[in-house]
Amino acid sequence: MINLERKEKKLVINIREICEENNISMSELARLSDIEPSKISALANGKRQRLQVAHIERICETLNIYDANKLFTILDVDNTIK
Repeated sequence: MINLERKEKKLVINIREICEENNISMSELARLSDIEPSKISALANGKRQRLQVAHIERICETLNIYDANKLFTILDVDNTIK
């Protein structure tokens, strides 16, 4: 039987981890991709509510990422009150 319960999801952008793997700082990524450092930081910290496809394309191009799925992780959100 299929479970049709909908769980809230959160899209996490793995910029910090990918920068570490590529030995590049987020400020250097911002400079090379021509994206404002504050926007790179906001993406890394989960502060951005919307993503611009152009930014994702430039980040992938700058870091030689050919599968944009490497940038993202989808997590279940725990809505329990503690």
